[in-house]
Amino acid sequence: MASTFVATLLIISKLLAWIMTGSASMLASLTDSLMDVSASLINLFAVRYAVQPADEEHRFGHGKAESLAGIAQSGFIAGSAILLIFNAADRLINPMPLTQTSIGVGVTLLALVLTLGLIAYQSYVVKKTGSQAVKADALHYRSDLLLNMGVLIALVAGGFGLMWADGALALVIGVYILVSAGSIAIEAGNTLMDKELPEEEKAQIMRIVHGFEQVHGAHEVRTRQAGPTRFIQMHLELPDDMSLVAAHRVADEVEKALEAAFPGADVIIHQDPLSVTPRSRKAKPAG
Repeated sequence: MASTFVATLLIISKLLAWIMTGSASMLASLTDSLMDVSASLINLFAVRYAVQPADEEHRFGHGKAESLAGIAQSGFIAGSAILLIFNAADRLINPMPLTQTSIGVGVTLLALVLTLGLIAYQSYVVKKTGSQAVKADALHYRSDLLLNMGVLIALVAGGFGLMWADGALALVIGVYILVSAGSIAIEAGNTLMDKELPEEEKAQIMRIVHGFEQVHGAHEVRTRQAGPTRFIQMHLELPDDMSLVAAHRVADEVEKALEAAFPGADVIIHQDPLSVTPRSRKAKPAG
């Protein structure tokens, strides 16, 4: 909700500033804010759906709704970026003088202050929840800091008669937005394709597993993430003479340790006697 409110306020301010200045870079900044509020609205519904508990039809939860929202965002943003690039190229070829640049400068300074506050809030939310949707949303606003600083420079330059600077910066912004859309699509696609967790997290998992004295190792370790939920599966290698009850107890302890390290994780552990584990399938301790 915070990002939606900030983006809406910026849209109104930038729209008025663009009408009064005629700046292509301000139009680019306005377009970026329009993309932000659209993305924020999509994220608002996606996150609410993604955090719903698993049900009979979605036994693994609804976390991938965030990634689907990310794909939708990237397509919408990319299309707008392409239109913006064409407009910026035209302004670069046919530069026009800017008017009332002081208004544009004031709006841009306001945008910088609001963006800094929103980034601080979103960073807190991402640390608490690990939400991909909020992380993608925060990416927009981090890029907005540089974007707004660039707009500020272009407006000042335009005020001094450097008319080409406005179109040039608008072109740079358009390309940057297009690249950002691509990065969002790639990250969302990786989640939808069940990409493994980062290597540092997998190494942490193995360190936890090998921290138990009765555990000889683990194999068929598989991981993925959907929304804020990490899914961890493995076969635990235990002594041949260990009873089923004892093996179950050890597996429960490992599971609790993993859940403590990765809050909200869905952990599934199968117990294997060490003698039936092929040597080629044994996972070596990490780090």
